[in-house]
Amino acid sequence: MKSLGIFPAVLLLAVSGAVAQEHPTVAAQPNTVYVGADGKFEAAPDTAQIQFNVSVQDDTSQAAFQHASKEVEQVRQVLRANGLDPKTATVGFMSVQPVYDYKDPKHKVIGYRVTTDVVLKLKDFSKVGPITQQLADANVSETQTLSYSLENMDDAKNRAVEDAYRRAHNSADTLARASGRMLGELSYASVDTFENQRILVPRMARAMGAAMAAAAPPAPTEEFTAQSVTVSAHVNALFNLK
Repeated sequence: MKSLGIFPAVLLLAVSGAVAQEHPTVAAQPNTVYVGADGKFEAAPDTAQIQFNVSVQDDTSQAAFQHASKEVEQVRQVLRANGLDPKTATVGFMSVQPVYDYKDPKHKVIGYRVTTDVVLKLKDFSKVGPITQQLADANVSETQTLSYSLENMDDAKNRAVEDAYRRAHNSADTLARASGRMLGELSYASVDTFENQRILVPRMARAMGAAMAAAAPPAPTEEFTAQSVTVSAHVNALFNLK
C-alpha cells in the first residue's frame, strides 16, 4: 500500500470556557495523524465559600484590638446560631496598622486599624442565606464575598480530559477513514485543563444591613440555583495510521 503522510493539523472543537493556548511542536511523521480537541465537564458545586473581613479603627492599638475582638465575637454568635462550630471558619490574616493624618506635615498617628479576614466553607447551602443576612445585620464586615466550588476538582479535571480525548479520537478516526486508512494506537498526547473563572462580587454588607432592617426582604441568595462549576480540557494527540 502506498505510504500516506498526514502532517500535523489541529482540529479545534469550540467549547464554551476553553482558553486558547500554544500547542507543543510535534514533528510531522509519515503514517500519523495529529489532532487537537477541547472537552469539558460541568457539575453542580458541593461547597459554598463565604469570605468577609472585619476591620475596625480606634485611638490606640489596644482599644482597636478589643474592638475587633467584640466584632469577631458577633461572628461566632452568628455561626453558633446556625448550628456551626466557630472552628469551621478559618482566619486568613490579621494586621494591626497605624493610621496617619496625611494632612499633617509630620504625618501624625491618629489611630490604629485592626483587620482580619475570615473564610467559611459550607456544604449545606440552605445556611448561606441566613448567615450572609445575619452577618450584614450585625454590621461586623464591610464586605462579603460568596463563591461556589467543587471539593474533588481532580475528578472533574479527569472527566474533562476524557471528554476532550474522546473528541480528539473521533476526529482522528474520521480523518483516517476519509483517507482510506484505519486509526492505530496513540503515539503522543499532551493535556491542559482550565477551571471556569468565577467572578467574585463583594456585597456591601453594612449598607445592605440597614436596608434589610427596614424591609426585611429574603436574602439575595434565596431561591436561586448555585452557579455550576465547569472544567475545560484541551488534548493534543498523535495517532499512528494503519
